[in-house]
Amino acid sequence: MNSSSFLVAVQRGCRLTSRRPHLLLPAASSSMVQLCLQSTQPVPAARLPCRVKVTAGKRYAWCACGHSQKQPYCDGAHRTKAPSISPLRFTPEKDQTVMLCACKQTKNAPYCDGSHFKVIFQDVVKSVKGVFK
Repeated sequence: MNSSSFLVAVQRGCRLTSRRPHLLLPAASSSMVQLCLQSTQPVPAARLPCRVKVTAGKRYAWCACGHSQKQPYCDGAHRTKAPSISPLRFTPEKDQTVMLCACKQTKNAPYCDGSHFKVIFQDVVKSVKGVFK
């Protein structure tokens, strides 16, 4: 496990232990780490929504987990990183430009409802608290 995957696991709330070498661990310890690194909650892909043009009648798959490299659309990354979170498939009724949520906190998925302001505010609060520690 490299340092970046360790930090991601810690940020997602996974418990990693530094036990002694594999004497006390079961034989399937690698699968335990794999399960720990899987996300059960969506992760923000960006703090601001994505402005995209959609075509009427075309099917789209909006990334609901936040792991896709093709935001705001799904690229299948949820299969390994967040198997419990499926993409949201939608078909627009008319050609238009829309704001698709990238913070993954919207109540009107896949469309932005302004929830990113709450995410940004939480980031600011965390950084201010860090200054006074």
